[in-house]
Amino acid sequence: MIDLIKSQVLTTKTNLLLQNNIFVFDVDKKASKLEIKAVIQKVFNVKVISINSYILPGQSRRLGKFFGFKNSYKRVFVKIAKGEKIPFFSAL
Repeated sequence: MIDLIKSQVLTTKTNLLLQNNIFVFDVDKKASKLEIKAVIQKVFNVKVISINSYILPGQSRRLGKFFGFKNSYKRVFVKIAKGEKIPFFSAL
């Protein structure tokens, strides 16, 4: 079940979102919002208010004469209740 969450996203823009209790994760592309909400509430013991998600398209890459593609992936923005924190992000 925790395999749905692949990684947390830490950039300058996502650090600004942390002030509004919005956390950003890369997740499995096939996961639904309800599944993600259930996993985050169970694993991190927080109350999820809303989830926004989008799928980033794969991009073409070139190395010399060889062409290829980067995989597409899903990114979610999770807003949690005020006063609650997710442990991985609390050090920021």
